[in-house]
Amino acid sequence: MQKVLGSTELEYAFLFTLRKVNSINPEGFKPFFDNLPVDPYIQGKYRYRRLSRFIVSGDSVIKLPHGYLFQSKDYNPLVGDIKREFAELDNVLIEQDIFRNMILAFSDSCKLHPEAEIGVHQIRTTCSPDNFGNPAPEGIHRDGTDFIGIFSVDRHNIQGGETHLYTTKKEKPVFSKILNPGELLLINDHEFFHFTTPVKPIAEGVGTRDVFVLTSPSLLSD
Repeated sequence: MQKVLGSTELEYAFLFTLRKVNSINPEGFKPFFDNLPVDPYIQGKYRYRRLSRFIVSGDSVIKLPHGYLFQSKDYNPLVGDIKREFAELDNVLIEQDIFRNMILAFSDSCKLHPEAEIGVHQIRTTCSPDNFGNPAPEGIHRDGTDFIGIFSVDRHNIQGGETHLYTTKKEKPVFSKILNPGELLLINDHEFFHFTTPVKPIAEGVGTRDVFVLTSPSLLSD
């Protein structure tokens, strides 16, 4: 796992920004969310997840050897201090131009150095009339990294799922928005806590919220 930068190195970094990535049609991502394995570390079987890590070399994205996800309880009181292992992202997904463009948009926006590892978490949160889905079961939190990107792929038959940013856990959010497909929210993890509200169906049947969460450093260890 790569070292997280000190606060002085991030003095002139951005705080947060929301952008629409015009080079990405999120429709192309949808088929790859239908075969995600269930997240075994969260009770309720409403979250599905894959995870891989990459570096950027010029205009290319290079996949790194797989590792396990680790966060301390200081950042994740729910499943911290646990080595969490997830399946890797689908190789066919990784070969898509839209996937490369998403990682490049994150790397360019954060002005990452060439050796920076980028973790890509592919996450589906589901809900039904009997079981609401919680995209952030750990509550208002930081991830323990430098930069976070949340790219919205799809919202199907859901209400809720509003993303909030906070300067402190006890204050009101300074940013609140439902992320629409194609939008990328970039966050300086040293400056803000984040949270996404639970989702529930608008109508009968299952609802889904599909996102990629990108982090640098990757939070993966060998």
